[in-house]
Amino acid sequence: MSNENAVHETELSLKLLIVLSRANRAVMHRVTEDIRSHGLNPTEFAVLELLYHKGDQPIQHIGKKVLLASGSITYVVDKLEGKKLLERKACPKDRRVTHAVITEKGKELMDEIFPRHEKAVDEIFGGLDSKEKVTMITLLKKLGFYAEELR
Repeated sequence: MSNENAVHETELSLKLLIVLSRANRAVMHRVTEDIRSHGLNPTEFAVLELLYHKGDQPIQHIGKKVLLASGSITYVVDKLEGKKLLERKACPKDRRVTHAVITEKGKELMDEIFPRHEKAVDEIFGGLDSKEKVTMITLLKKLGFYAEELR
């Protein structure tokens, strides 16, 4: 690759970083607005959504699944437990493990707000047609896997 091409590639990479960062910020701002309109913060919503769709989860595994530091999980679980949206239950097979379990109140809340959240997300991504969404998913996965391999 010539020096001129290398400079061009670097400039494109920098521009891509800026465009990707701005797009991510705009999308996440809109998603966060929607979540907050339901009386939750994004982390609380992520934990409830996980329990709502995947069932009981060991508390120590929730952080990895919702991309949250393990130290923060206890705080979020405490807050959701205080709101009576989830509860802790000891694992019957291993008493060292505690599960987070969505409560009936939590299920009712998610039954109400999740369909509206889905609609809001669909509207946020409404600027892309189905084919463009599939292309974006494919390219972003490729980029993410490649970036992970650089470690």
